Amino acid sequence: MALMTEKLRAIMALDPQRAEIDFEGIDYTWGDLSRVVEAIEAALGGMGLPAEARVGIMLRNRPGHIAAILAVLATDRCLVSLNPILPDARLHADIEGLGLPAIIADESDLARPGMTDALHRAGSAVIAIGARMEGVRLLPGHETPRCTVLTSPGVAIEMLTSGTTGAPKRVPLTRASFDASFAGFTRYERGRDFADRPQLRSGVTMVNNPLTHIGGIYGCIGALAAGRKIGLLEKFTVEGWVEAIRRNRPKVAGAVPSAIRMLLEADVDPAALSSLSAMISGTAPLAPELVDAFYEKYGIPILANYGATEFAGAIAGWSLDDFRAHWKAKYGAVGRVHANITARVVDPASGLELPHGEEGLLELKGDQLGPDYPQTGERWLRTTDRAVLDSDGFLYIRGRADNAIIRGGFKIHPDDVVQALNQHPAVREAAVVGVPDERLGAVPAAAIILRAGAVRPDPEDLKQFLRDRLIAYQVPVHFRFVDDFPRTPSMKPSAPGLKALFEEQTA
Repeated sequence: MALMTEKLRAIMALDPQRAEIDFEGIDYTWGDLSRVVEAIEAALGGMGLPAEARVGIMLRNRPGHIAAILAVLATDRCLVSLNPILPDARLHADIEGLGLPAIIADESDLARPGMTDALHRAGSAVIAIGARMEGVRLLPGHETPRCTVLTSPGVAIEMLTSGTTGAPKRVPLTRASFDASFAGFTRYERGRDFADRPQLRSGVTMVNNPLTHIGGIYGCIGALAAGRKIGLLEKFTVEGWVEAIRRNRPKVAGAVPSAIRMLLEADVDPAALSSLSAMISGTAPLAPELVDAFYEKYGIPILANYGATEFAGAIAGWSLDDFRAHWKAKYGAVGRVHANITARVVDPASGLELPHGEEGLLELKGDQLGPDYPQTGERWLRTTDRAVLDSDGFLYIRGRADNAIIRGGFKIHPDDVVQALNQHPAVREAAVVGVPDERLGAVPAAAIILRAGAVRPDPEDLKQFLRDRLIAYQVPVHFRFVDDFPRTPSMKPSAPGLKALFEEQTA
């Protein structure tokens, strides 16, 4: 049995009256959670599903869905994440293709057109849950599985990736990987070790990233295992987030870079954030200038981290102590590589390790990475990220190598162009993709969100601004000004969605 599983079981029994989830201003206790967890466990047991059986959950950021996560993980079954924000046809196809013996879903999702027909074709038993833990029931006609019961030995979660650069896929994350990941992450907290006996702790963990992706579910499981209350938001809005901070008074809260830009632009009252000693940000590149602007306005450090679904969470990050001691000297780093991870940077062509300070492809080694990914003979996992590693273990991510735009034989990394665009005083946020070009093969195209009240710059003026900061062939050919980007559920700009925008513009 994994250490995470033992912790989740033990924590639930400590104090049933203790509030564990704040959702829309209402507190739900450990007792409320346990009641729903036990009902779901009983339903799964009644179906005869063994340990390690695959169970799907249509995950939404709602209290009943946290109970479903607990019920599956605490019984050593495998959670298969389903994304309910997908259009109906895509969600139905996903359900029908997975062959899951049981699916847990919100009552509202089960009422969607065509959903029960898709579930019938899949042969899945169905457990309906209320968003606010009103109750649990078996869907009539779907009380028992009609498909083969498959297991995923050792796997805790089959996790959807964010789909930033293409179609989302599922990554098997083992219980051993999660144990190693949380052990590494817990070291950032003074006086705490992941192996400590289960106990309830003070403080609140804010969970506003979608539970369908690693940032959200990692924060949720981490808070549950630590015995901390969860401040749960169904989705990020400036008003909702600020009100949750006022209500729960956390010391640390999280927001993705685009959300941090929204908070700055909304000119949030510093008094509303007075409980915060730090912010945490991941899932997308965090511009150091954004860290500086937030710190100057609110006096709150933003602690970046770097990870991926495939890594079962973060493998590098800033601690508060490191930020205070090293931010200026290590400006732009994503933080220090975790103590339980070994990292190196290699030449993309030869695979030879490069000296500290030189840019190449990042390779990683460590227990939390798991055994199921393409690695070299020495068990190094090669990422697709361009990186620099210094002699103190601080990691700098320069961008992705696998989304390069080849313009007439010249290679362009979109992250380099985005960094230059974000320096323009009128630009709040930029995103760059490659679009087809008959003569050159592909050219860069930039989508831009303007700052509130900013005058839209003329594209030719914008090109001249970029020529002063980029090589000529890196300057985008096409520009589109938008209110917001097509985004993944984790709020990253979606490359397929952006490409579709420019295809529409060309048409």
